[in-house]
Amino acid sequence: MAELDEDRYRPAVPPRAACAYTGCSCEENVWKLCDYIRSRGERPVEEFYAVFISNERRMIPLWKQKSGHGDEPVVWDYHVILLHVSSGEQNFIYDLDTELPFPCPFDVYSTEAFRLDDSLHPEFHRKIRMIRADLYLETFASDRSHMKDADGKWQKPPPSYPCIETADGEKCGEVLFWWNLLMLCTFGFAAFLIIQCYHIFLLEKVGSKEHVLCLEPSLLWF
Repeated sequence: MAELDEDRYRPAVPPRAACAYTGCSCEENVWKLCDYIRSRGERPVEEFYAVFISNERRMIPLWKQKSGHGDEPVVWDYHVILLHVSSGEQNFIYDLDTELPFPCPFDVYSTEAFRLDDSLHPEFHRKIRMIRADLYLETFASDRSHMKDADGKWQKPPPSYPCIETADGEKCGEVLFWWNLLMLCTFGFAAFLIIQCYHIFLLEKVGSKEHVLCLEPSLLWF
């Protein structure tokens, strides 16, 4: 396994064990990472992107997850990671649920954790949605109802802190969460790899008036 060369890249957040973390709350874990980066002011927050991974069937395989067994993938309904588009030669992925280094060079993560859709049944093909971190911090909100079962009981313990709201106090429920997450699935996983390999900033299509998740679902999927 490739190790992080700390002489060439300085992580933007504390070591994994010191980061805010709640199991099965990846979208909030990434929000907390973005919030830390913004509050420190040492890196431009615009260099970071929340990356949502899901598909229409809510079944996406990822390898090298801490909850996995051996070389078997974990099949999530969705997963969220943080991407740093670095000024250096390599981009980095921050995933608090992986066994891989934290942060992990993008090429290592894509090979070890993502792998390719070509070998997967179509129902497991991944869709990627990338959201600039500053917009994610401004517009993400959740009442966590998508984490409850039909009887209203928590499927997993929720984070200990209050629900994340937008600046105007708006929260979104389960229906809006999934509706916004799965809207506009137009491009697949391969485009995500191409964007990273060549630093193509198609992401800048995301304007300041566009919203994410609990608001108007107008961001583009890749």
